[in-house]
Amino acid sequence: MMESRESGGIVVLFDGVCNLCNGAVQFIIRRDKKGRFCFASLQSDVGQGMLRVHGVEPHGLYSMIVVENGVLYERSDAALRIARRLPGLWPVLGVFGVLPRKMRDGLYNFVARNRYRWFGKRDVCMMPDPALRGRFLS
Repeated sequence: MMESRESGGIVVLFDGVCNLCNGAVQFIIRRDKKGRFCFASLQSDVGQGMLRVHGVEPHGLYSMIVVENGVLYERSDAALRIARRLPGLWPVLGVFGVLPRKMRDGLYNFVARNRYRWFGKRDVCMMPDPALRGRFLS
C-alpha cells in the first residue's frame, strides 16, 4: 500500500522541527477523512530520498513540498495543491493560482524565513501517535 501512496497518492514533505509546519500537517490530517494524504519530514531518510529523486537540494529545508502522481510541487504551488484537495471551502483558495508564481512565492518565502521566529521550533522531529503512524512514510 505504501508504494501506491508514493506513486499515486499525495505525499506532503514538511519541516519536522517547525511548529508551523507541524500545525499544518495536523490541520490536513483533521480534514482528510479519506486518508488521501501521507506525510514524511524533510529531515527523514524518506524525505531526503524523495528530494534527491526529484533533483531538489536536500539541505534546503525551506518549503513544504507535495509529491503527487510522481510530480513535485514546491512553495505556494504545494500549498495550493493541498488546499484544492481538502474538503469544504478550502479548494476555493485555488483561485490564488492565477496570481504570478513569483508573487505567491514571495509571500510564501517571507513566511518561511520567519516561521521559526514567529511560531518556534522543536528540538526533534514530530513523532506521530500510534493511530496516525500509518499516514507517515518511513
